[in-house]
Amino acid sequence: MLAATPRHRSDSRQARMVEWRMLSRRALATLIGGLLAGGLVLALLIALVLAPRGGGGDAAPPAPTGAAPAPRWAAPADVPPGASEPTRAGVAGLPDPEWLAAVAAETGIPPRALAAYAGAAIAKRGERPDCDLGWNTLAGIGWVESRHGSYGGASIAEDGTVSPPIIGIALDGSTTALIPDTDGGVIDGDAEFDRAVGPMQFIPGSWANWFVDASGDGVADPHNIDDASLAAANYLCRATPTLGDEESWRAGIAAYNSASSYLDAVASRSALYAQSAEDAVP
Repeated sequence: MLAATPRHRSDSRQARMVEWRMLSRRALATLIGGLLAGGLVLALLIALVLAPRGGGGDAAPPAPTGAAPAPRWAAPADVPPGASEPTRAGVAGLPDPEWLAAVAAETGIPPRALAAYAGAAIAKRGERPDCDLGWNTLAGIGWVESRHGSYGGASIAEDGTVSPPIIGIALDGSTTALIPDTDGGVIDGDAEFDRAVGPMQFIPGSWANWFVDASGDGVADPHNIDDASLAAANYLCRATPTLGDEESWRAGIAAYNSASSYLDAVASRSALYAQSAEDAVP
């Protein structure tokens, strides 16, 4: 509780108060002048304090100073050799098991995810050889979108299902595009706004156009790595006539996500995977 303040003071006390106020004003003026004179220093300090910092553990680390720029594109890797006999139902059974083991070990891509990317590329090459889609491009997208189905502690089961489901933030227009709900929350669990889902991060509206059963289980599921990979392949080959040259490749990736940082990340990863595969299987 504050003490009561007397209403009357002696003349000497009033004089001391006037002197104190004058000194305080001079000190304040001196302080303000110093701050104005040192405005640049203050601005630099504020900039350091408020500078953005890296995101969570799943975010890609910033490129080190002096790092080589991202490649302009990623040429399609060689078509994976096919298995003598399909090893499982769906596209994941198409690639040669020895190739899968060697390339998975060299690239660090989980074997089950690599089987989906490679199988989708083999299937698409048989249907649309002119598209020239490399498995490495699908792998680059898969790494950027969900770290090959591992984002947030998720994993891929033998049947290709990613669990727990990978569901993005609400596309409510605050920091993203505004996309009101299109699926009644059936796919993404949100009846107000759409959210990107699955290892290849399809929004419900896009999945409604490109859904496919690539795992052979009779269900088209965006949370299944086989279904999502072949759907992405179909989408890319429709977005651009071919992914076999720089301009067309960049146009296809931009149709998937137009951010320049996204294109750089996909190009870097896709090129790295292609080179690693060559090292693994000369």
